[in-house]
Amino acid sequence: MFASSLRTGLRSSPFLRSAASNFSYRNKHTLILVRHGESTWNLENKFTGWVDVPLSPKGHDEVIEAGKLIKAEGLEPDVAFTSTLKRAIRTLWHVLEQTDCMWIPVEKSWTLNERHYGALQGLDKQQTVDKFGKDQVLVWRRSYDVPPPVVDRSSEWHPSNEKKYSSVSFPDEFTESLSTTLDRVLPFFNDTIAPQLKSGKTVIVAAHGNSLRALVKHLDSIAESEIAELNIPTGTPLVYNLDEDLRPIKQGGCIEPLQGRYLGDQDAIRARIEGVKNQTK
Repeated sequence: MFASSLRTGLRSSPFLRSAASNFSYRNKHTLILVRHGESTWNLENKFTGWVDVPLSPKGHDEVIEAGKLIKAEGLEPDVAFTSTLKRAIRTLWHVLEQTDCMWIPVEKSWTLNERHYGALQGLDKQQTVDKFGKDQVLVWRRSYDVPPPVVDRSSEWHPSNEKKYSSVSFPDEFTESLSTTLDRVLPFFNDTIAPQLKSGKTVIVAAHGNSLRALVKHLDSIAESEIAELNIPTGTPLVYNLDEDLRPIKQGGCIEPLQGRYLGDQDAIRARIEGVKNQTK
């Protein structure tokens, strides 16, 4: 009887309908993910990893548009996170400028960096296919737990040779798979990002294809066998509504297996996804 009376009251009372809507809003947590815009090495079709290359002119345009889409959606980030790589940092700057949110707190962490591609960094993707074969390169690029060949401390690509990582201890031989990328992304999400979401903050994360693949694998409970086929397009906002347990609330218009929703022209987004997929064809 009480439940029936409550439903009747909600239908008949504008005040109660508004209160119920506000309650629902307060219990929905918003997470905005943006992969950096096209970089100069994306344009040149090179394995980039932790090499600190800038955005291409197209990449700047992509993320300016991303910021405009976020603003048009009525989303206002309260706090921001990004990696220590300039293509993600610059992406975040553009988005925050377009949303009039450049004043909000920003935290940078190497744990949001792109996956380290080991000895593949700096190599042309198509030439690598020609040398090692399409199947082997696809395994290195998209498998869950098979890393590329390592680099040692004599390599310019070993992170111990960069000042920005001087406070971090890395093994003598280093490379990463998506699995080991998740091993660093997930603790940062749970310990640093999740508390901000649970406090009611709208959070934006500007990061990279593989650090975001790792994060959405966790959020959407994507199987290891399925994650190989998932590609995240550059410069395209991906918006998640999360419940109290920070599990996704599935939205209309999402592209499976994701439960978040990309903002923008859906045909163009699907074309960008195919563009990422075809980089080593």
